[in-house]
This record gives sequence, C-alpha cells and structure tokens, in this order.
Amino acid sequence: MSLIRDAEIEDTIRAYAAPLLEAAGLGADTVRLHIVNDPNINAFVAGGPNLFLSSGMLTAAEDPGEIIGVLAHEIGHIAGGHLVRTRGAMEDASAEMILATVLAAGAIIAGEGEVGSAILSGGQAIAQQSFLRYSREQEQSADQAAVRLLDRTGQSAAGLLRMFQRLEERERLAISQVNSYARTHPLTRERIRFIRDHVKGGNHDAGGAPDAHSTAQRRMVAKLKGFLDPPEATFRAYPDGDQSTEARYARAIAYYQIPDMEPALAALDALLADHPDDPWFHELKGQVFFENGRVREAIAPYERAVALKDDAGLLRLGLARAQIETGDAALLESAIENLEAATRLEPKVPQHWYQLGIARGRAGERPGSSLAFAEAAYLRGDAERAHYHATLAAENLPHGSAGWLRAEDILNASKVAGRKRR
Repeated sequence: MSLIRDAEIEDTIRAYAAPLLEAAGLGADTVRLHIVNDPNINAFVAGGPNLFLSSGMLTAAEDPGEIIGVLAHEIGHIAGGHLVRTRGAMEDASAEMILATVLAAGAIIAGEGEVGSAILSGGQAIAQQSFLRYSREQEQSADQAAVRLLDRTGQSAAGLLRMFQRLEERERLAISQVNSYARTHPLTRERIRFIRDHVKGGNHDAGGAPDAHSTAQRRMVAKLKGFLDPPEATFRAYPDGDQSTEARYARAIAYYQIPDMEPALAALDALLADHPDDPWFHELKGQVFFENGRVREAIAPYERAVALKDDAGLLRLGLARAQIETGDAALLESAIENLEAATRLEPKVPQHWYQLGIARGRAGERPGSSLAFAEAAYLRGDAERAHYHATLAAENLPHGSAGWLRAEDILNASKVAGRKRR
C-alpha cells in the first residue's frame, strides 16, 4: 500500500476541508491531507495532524457531501485532542513513514508480529509505535463533533450518513476481508442511528453540493479511475459517447496509461482548447511528454501549469525534473529555484529535497547538495544516510551559517534516531 500524490485531487480535498477547519478553530495548514492507494473505504488520522483518505473512499463517494462528512468526522478527532502523543521526532516524519507505521501496527494487532516488525525495521525508526486506535467513546465524540462542524458550515450530515451506510454494507458482505487497520473505526448501529436522527432533524438542506464541488468531485473520480483502473475498465466506464469534461479526461489518462501517446495528446489538446487556463490539463500534458522521453517538450506545459498554479509544490517538482533531465546546464538555476519553492511549500516531502540535491550537485553546489540529500534521508527515516550527508554538509558549509546549523540539527537528530533503532 502506498500514498498517491496528485496536486489537483489534494486541492479539491483541501477546498472541502477548509470551512470545516475554520469552524473547528484550526488553521487551513494545520492538518496535512494524504491519499492512500487502497480500494477499501477508510479514513484515519495518525502521527500528529495527518489525515489519510483511501482512494476507495474517494471513488465510492457519489457526491461531495460524503467526502465532506468523513472529513468532518476526522477533523473532529483532531480538534478533540484524540491523537496519541508520540515521540517529538514524529512531528518531522514524512507521510510515507507514518503510513508504514500504521500498516506495521495493523499487522502486529492482527497477529502478524514478524510482518509488522519487518515493516518497522525498514528505516522507520523515527515513526515506531505511533499507531493510533480509537476507543468507541472517541468515535462517538468525533461523530458529535462532525455534525456540529457541518451545522456551523451550513452543510447537511446526509453525506456522512450515506458513507457510513455504504461502509456498513461492505463490512457485512466481507467482514473477514476488511484490513485490520480499517477495524479501528467500528461502525455500530447506535452511531448510524445518531447521524440519521440528526439528518431527520432537518437542520440543513440535504440536497446538492455547490456546482464547483460537484464538478471537482466528478473530475477527481475520473482521474483516480483513469490512473488506478486498467485502461479497458476506464473506457467502459467512460465510453466515447460521453463527451463530458471528466469522461474526456479519464480517456486521455487511459490512453496515456496504455501507453498510446497520439490519442492521449489529441484528447488533451481538445480539453485545453476548451479550458486553456486549466493547470491540471497542462500538467498532464507535461507528464505525458516527460514519461515518453520527450523531455524538452514537457517544459512548456509544465511552465504554463506553474504559472497558473504557482503554490503547488508538485507542479514545480514536475517542471524541475524536466529541466534537470534535459541535461542543459542553463536550466539548472531555474530548476533549483522551483525545487527550493517546492520545499518551502511542502517541507516534509522527501522527493522535493532529493531532487534539489541532484540539481545542486549538477550545478556544482556540493555542500548544498549534501544538505538537501540529508533532509531527504531524514524525512525517509534513514538515520545512517542522513548522518552521512549532514556530516559532509557541515564540513563544507560556512561555520554558523543557516545551512551549517541545519546540518548540525540533522546530525543530532539522526544520532538520536540511530540509538533508538539499536
């Protein structure tokens, strides 16, 4: 099981979550959202204010209200202080490390101790023992918080009720196949009854979501299906006769997945003719070029995507990778600028730091390259490699500079992590 990174989908989910976070008294950047590549319907919080949503839940939802209801429930956990306090270093853990810990702890709880221990020993020392299991009382408290947050934002809890009912039905049909970590959210008839009674109270209209949310929801589902389902399944779900934007988007992705570049690019060019200022269509066009070896041609669509959405770290990463892979030294300065921006926007993403290390190294900035590699290794939980690169950085950066101080911080943290592993 792994994480899915997609700037468009993350942007959609953040738009759903923003009013709820404000109503809960939490800042928009307080909670970090992550998508798990898992066909099961599930959501959980772990390792601090990290909220994980499964791809299965996102594609199963029939309208935005269902996702919004689940977000309200999970934000209720965070606002209610239900998170277990973990090691201080856990605050610096990457989402991949936290997910590995959740899966490992799930295996241990399920009786597969050797499997769980193997996962935890694979460079995950910083994140060990951080799995959170909720009590029934905490689940009920989060349900109550969810309906309050939905009330405060003028939204119905009908979506949350539908998602709970769908999850209950799936669990009833295949209870033995439900992953152990999914069972940390036991659905009782009392909990469903509580949500149903609240909806019957008619506090808010249970009708449709705003048009923007509904459009984003359809695109999100189409994109996930296009990337995660076999191409033939995508073509069946979105046949040629369906000329909606989301159907054309799904088919473009399916062609790219085959890979069949000519129809993929033709479909994207048609979408861009109708939506010339859509950053996500430009991003996908850049990705199609890049992953088919036409690296220079990828730069222009990636540049356009970044110009339209300059606060998306993933878009800057895509552009920087294309700039680096051209082998053109004249593009390295721009690549470094894009990656430095990406690390500011998303400082806990190891890949941003790793690519920055490559770019600085090719530009001859060896100390800065070592520091970036140290950051990437530390976020991945690789204490030995973090210590190695931080040592190189500290030896070659000006004593007392900001970079030198950061290298010293990583050295100290990696020593502590190394001792804990032993």
